[in-house]
Amino acid sequence: MKRLFAIAIVALFSLNAVAQQVDLRKKITVSGTAETEITPDIIYINISLKEYLKDGNSKKKVDITTLETQLFNAVQKAGIAKENLTINNLSSWNYQTTKKKDPDFLASKQYRLKVTDLNKFNLILEAIDAKGIASTNIDSYDYSKIEVLKKELKVKALLAAKEKAAYMVEALGDKLGSVLDIQDLGDNNGGMMVPQYRNYAMKAEMAMDASQAPEIDFKKIKLSFTVNTVFEIK
Repeated sequence: MKRLFAIAIVALFSLNAVAQQVDLRKKITVSGTAETEITPDIIYINISLKEYLKDGNSKKKVDITTLETQLFNAVQKAGIAKENLTINNLSSWNYQTTKKKDPDFLASKQYRLKVTDLNKFNLILEAIDAKGIASTNIDSYDYSKIEVLKKELKVKALLAAKEKAAYMVEALGDKLGSVLDIQDLGDNNGGMMVPQYRNYAMKAEMAMDASQAPEIDFKKIKLSFTVNTVFEIK
């Protein structure tokens, strides 16, 4: 009997402890969203150069070194830092050996160029032998102040949530207390920023005419962030 009584006492104290831990404060849960539109200011472009034969004559080959030099000089003349141009891929890991075995072998190289001004890119293309340009295309792009912008949007989303909670609580005659919980739901767009452009994949025959330079229309990208919040009701 005494043992049962002791167990009952322990159980009673346990229930009281649990009850004391229950948060009985009145709360309101709301979400806030902030969004904006931006235009990319950093663009990464793939440029593919390939050797070609003049009039189909293997003795009159325009080699990759010549085309590469034209590209490097054009990039330098455009005022673009040399580290913004990198090699992406080679058509042959041993160019000299392959060339000796097959005189008609046409090597190619792919480059990745970082630009902030697309007009400079057009000037670069015009400075390269058009027949040596196999193709160009947009690889990816970015926004130079994206991290600062993300912080600003998250703060705005948080303030929007607070404003929403305040007018909802005040409508019932109460006052909004301090925030109890904040959940960052991240980018509503999933971090995907897809460029909109036209007439950008260039073939060599198009590049022969300077008037056919790429015409690019970048549409603004929408960034949207949402936060979930919990506020105390006083």
